[in-house]
Amino acid sequence: MPNLYHFHGEETIPSPALIYYQDILLKNTKTAIESAGSAARLWPHVKSHKSRDFTQLQADLGIRQFKCATIAEAEMAAQTSAERILLAYPLIGPNIQRFIRLVTAYPEKEFFALGDDLDVLRSLGQAAEASRLKINCLADVNTGMNRTGVSFDRLFDFYLQLSRLPGLCPMGLHCYDGDRHEQDYTGREEKVRQTIARIDRIQNRLTEAGISCPIIILGGSPSFPCYSRCCSPDRKNWFFSPGTVFLFDAGYREQFPDLPYLPGAAVLSRVVSHPKEGWFTLDAGYKAISAEQKICGIIPELPQAKPMFQSEEHWTFSMEEGYAGKVPAIGTVLYILPWHICPTTALHEKACLVSGDRLQAEWPITARNRKLTI
Repeated sequence: MPNLYHFHGEETIPSPALIYYQDILLKNTKTAIESAGSAARLWPHVKSHKSRDFTQLQADLGIRQFKCATIAEAEMAAQTSAERILLAYPLIGPNIQRFIRLVTAYPEKEFFALGDDLDVLRSLGQAAEASRLKINCLADVNTGMNRTGVSFDRLFDFYLQLSRLPGLCPMGLHCYDGDRHEQDYTGREEKVRQTIARIDRIQNRLTEAGISCPIIILGGSPSFPCYSRCCSPDRKNWFFSPGTVFLFDAGYREQFPDLPYLPGAAVLSRVVSHPKEGWFTLDAGYKAISAEQKICGIIPELPQAKPMFQSEEHWTFSMEEGYAGKVPAIGTVLYILPWHICPTTALHEKACLVSGDRLQAEWPITARNRKLTI
């Protein structure tokens, strides 16, 4: 692990910088495909990387459907070989017309919206009809996270009413369980089995009522292996929706030791000061690495370094007792594995792509901003 992230040419990279390791990203994607059973069963989220290049790399490996959090991400995905694109965020206000323009601009793609409010979805349907469109949509299900979604006890009636709204074509359920944080795999799988049973009951009731509900999109990074294990292959239109596993990060590695992935992104930083004995400061403040968690990241080659405080452009560490004489020299290149890679990615305009042990290219963080052209 200590030397995994260093590469030839690192001395030419201005710091701080986001680094993507292509070999690890490929391995992580292939591992996810194997875990899902096939590329056709994956409907992954692009929010972690926001990269058109990485989305195309995954499409080249056979993944044809992607999930997005913003219209910019959806437009980015439409610029690749993706075939089906879900905007997994409620369309409110001006974003309704932006989504209509997106669907119109890429008629060869199959777009999906979702929602949990009938009035909002009615507005979307009206906008679709005004543009002579019919929009595919999913009911957003609250599986217990209580962030968005329709609760299971209201879901049948909600979907029934959704099926009657003009301009919309209900296609199924979006079931993201972001509350699945059980570190123990067995406990996580038991919760997943309970969720599957509830989805089954709703889908069966809808089928008996003559209402089509063919597509089920399930889970996030911690839970999707559980869904894959618990869902039989004959559930052809049940899809698994991880996001973070493709880049992975220090937080998921610590919280979910059963997930067989490696962190494939790091922040290249340099020592810029020795403010006192046994202390050193990096040029990786919270403008370079996400600081919304108690832990921002780890330095794998320097486990004796204890974070002291962080500011906009600085991150100061002290060495543990007995290691004060081993403070890294000013100018030393160190790699930080972010605790949470998704918001860290959004802080950077580009990622330096390393393959083997050499810099190969630069990947723009295409959808870092919330608007591309639409």
